[in-house]
Amino acid sequence: MDLFLAMTVYVKVVETGSMTAAARQCSLSTTMVGNHLRALEQRLGVSLINRTTRRQRLTEFGAAYYERCLEVLGLVQDSERLAETVHDEPQGMLRIAAPPSFGSECLAPAMHLFTQQYPQIRVDVVLSQQVVDLIDNSVHAAIRLGTPEPSGLIARPLMDFTLTICAAPSYLERRGVPRTPAELSQHACLTYAYPVGDDWSAVGKQWPLSGPEGEVLVPVSGPMMINSAPGLHQAARAGMGIVMLPDALVQQDLHDGKLVALLQDYQLPHRPMNLVYAPDRYRLPKLRCFVEFALQMWGKQGPGAGVPKSPKSPKST
Repeated sequence: MDLFLAMTVYVKVVETGSMTAAARQCSLSTTMVGNHLRALEQRLGVSLINRTTRRQRLTEFGAAYYERCLEVLGLVQDSERLAETVHDEPQGMLRIAAPPSFGSECLAPAMHLFTQQYPQIRVDVVLSQQVVDLIDNSVHAAIRLGTPEPSGLIARPLMDFTLTICAAPSYLERRGVPRTPAELSQHACLTYAYPVGDDWSAVGKQWPLSGPEGEVLVPVSGPMMINSAPGLHQAARAGMGIVMLPDALVQQDLHDGKLVALLQDYQLPHRPMNLVYAPDRYRLPKLRCFVEFALQMWGKQGPGAGVPKSPKSPKST
């Protein structure tokens, strides 16, 4: 039995609450997860989990053993990070978290260039609307939207996360082109369903625009609200209505004429974007290389920096 793997599997079973979920996270079959648990219990001579057909519950020993497994696995990870620092060439797994729109449209394509430059690095990209805990989730770096909250993390500013109001030519031919913010209320506007508690949740019902007359809040409504930016994007391309979407998502369509930018004399809401990481992990060569790469690709050039750059071959460092 691989004791380290068995302990890892056991931790995932406890954290996910089921062997099926643990199997997905460990890339194992449910049968193999069960085999690891039984082998671990046989080695220890005591039950870790009381199982029924509907639920599982940790035994008293199982709860204590789970805490000890976390300590052991944490020490192993620390030892591996220490070993990485002695290698001249960046290598190993680099885990990065990012917002879905930026991650899929900007980060993922750029990883081809990054891994070409650093072939010994493997990249694990986590796309999530939620703030991913770097320590608990073993994430080396995260790209986050909004003003960073005080913490022990290093935050490096990137280009602002900006939006564009746009629509497909077919929609504009059918319904006309809005010339003022007020005219948006007369159009089919497709909106994003921000999660409860998000500081942009009100944007799903009112679009804030700033122009010569100051900031105006335009009530918008239409045939669809959806909590998926790619879904909103595809609906707009199909001519369903007007959208306000991240520039990272629509810049290619705007360039190709598949979408048309509207009300360009007005400033739309934008968010700061930062690359964050724990200072003690910066000594890892793979993380240092990624930080340098990200700042070169998307670093803030000055006030009001615009659309995140399309991937290009980075300068050698």
